Amino acid sequence: MPLKDLVQAKTRLAGLLSPSERRALAQAMLEDVLAVLTTHPHIAGVTLLSDDPCAHLLADSYGATHWRESTLGCSGLNAVLACASRRLLAEHAQPLLVLHADLPLLNAGDITAALAARAACGGLVVGCDRHATGTNLLCFDAASMPSFCFGVDSCARHIAAAQAEGIVARVLQRPGIGLDVDEAQDLALLLARLGGVASGRTAALLEGRVLGARIGVALASLAGYDTAGNEEVS
Repeated sequence: MPLKDLVQAKTRLAGLLSPSERRALAQAMLEDVLAVLTTHPHIAGVTLLSDDPCAHLLADSYGATHWRESTLGCSGLNAVLACASRRLLAEHAQPLLVLHADLPLLNAGDITAALAARAACGGLVVGCDRHATGTNLLCFDAASMPSFCFGVDSCARHIAAAQAEGIVARVLQRPGIGLDVDEAQDLALLLARLGGVASGRTAALLEGRVLGARIGVALASLAGYDTAGNEEVS
């Protein structure tokens, strides 16, 4: 799981959150994802890829391994993931999951579904974002390791790259995988979906707290959004 420096995290939310609030949100979402992964019965180990100064402490607190990106000898998300994946697949025979750290609604069922989908297709599983254009999760083994294509339209590009190499690929759509939090509407949807039933660090940070209420008011004041996270239609 790759992680940006938390100090620089979620800059597209700068109009809603202060730097310290953005860091707190990014860390809360990361911890929720770590909690899901490290307690899942079919996940043998978790590796956090990050040069953030606190990443090793966060990894240690969840029993995960930490690798500094700078030690991999490459730069850029796609190159870093390729280097780390090759190393992990060489060390372990099991399939590999690659996923983002900002999936606050991720649950154990999502991980089970991704692993089951990969076992069924025998190739690459692409967990798409809620727009079905981006990629939030990949699941593959050594024979179906993709050419990493994170960036614009990465879901279609991952599928196309796999098929060009003769790798069977399928798209997996699930709410817990689909909602990554980058922009104001993502945050509005998250607040609406927490709905008093979610637990975890992100829910504790936002729901029923002053921060969550303030964000709701700020979102309501933005043209094109309402407090339920729905896009207004004119």
